Amino acid sequence: MENSARKKLVLGLPKGSLQDACIELFRKAGWPISINSRSYKPSVEDPELEIRLLRAQEISRYVEGGFLDAGITGKDWVAENGSDITVIGGLSFSKATAAPARWVLAVPDSSPIRTIKDLEGKRIATEAVQITRRALEENGVHAEVEFSWGATEVKVPELVDAIVDITETGSSLKANNLRIVSVLMESYPQLIANKSSLAQPFVQSKLANIHLLLSAALNARDKVGLKMNVPRASLASLLAALPSLRNPTISSLAEESWVAVETVIDEVVVREIIPQLIRLGAEGIIEYPLNKVVY
Repeated sequence: MENSARKKLVLGLPKGSLQDACIELFRKAGWPISINSRSYKPSVEDPELEIRLLRAQEISRYVEGGFLDAGITGKDWVAENGSDITVIGGLSFSKATAAPARWVLAVPDSSPIRTIKDLEGKRIATEAVQITRRALEENGVHAEVEFSWGATEVKVPELVDAIVDITETGSSLKANNLRIVSVLMESYPQLIANKSSLAQPFVQSKLANIHLLLSAALNARDKVGLKMNVPRASLASLLAALPSLRNPTISSLAEESWVAVETVIDEVVVREIIPQLIRLGAEGIIEYPLNKVVY
């Protein structure tokens, strides 16, 4: 999207399963986004940004074609579409967990298929047709791959011999009595850009800032800040017990026999560490949430 007097970046965000996690990530990064259920153009509190909500499967094609300057979509859909784009960077979040989504080859529990080689001459249903075909080619397997419009899990064994489906936890596959044979691809969302748009200084700068702050918001996930007052005589013992992200900040107080300590730790550790800190003499312990952590 070329514009010599560039004032806005047009950014595509994924509609559907990743939408809520993506919107929340942007909020923590400093870009609150308001969505009208009847529009694919959400409003955002940034005059330099225009947001479009599109299916993740389509975003890389629209970025490549120039309808979007940039977008967030899965590494898998960039690969599936074979899109000629530039990847600004990865973003390690997904729909339900912090784990990557996985495209897996799955068969019924009772199936004799044990490896991808056993698919010779078989029929496979999937939404990721090209990813599946490439995996078969890499293993020298000839099989029929058909596009699935959804509800892929219910198609085996009556309609197809195997499926390739996306999963985070595998719970849906287990619920349908399916067994994972092989992981074909792991995928996190990526911030991607149109190559012509990226040649413009405004776009380069804006996308660098967006990626920095989104990454900082992800770094802060599951972490909290912790600050407290500590007797100077107990400082060494307390620091040895404190699992800090970096060396904690230590400040002198008006009372010379006390110091203030501030650090960032994993939230899951807090319930174990606070009683220990109290036993070591810490007082005035404050835990606070974090939106961003920049390394």
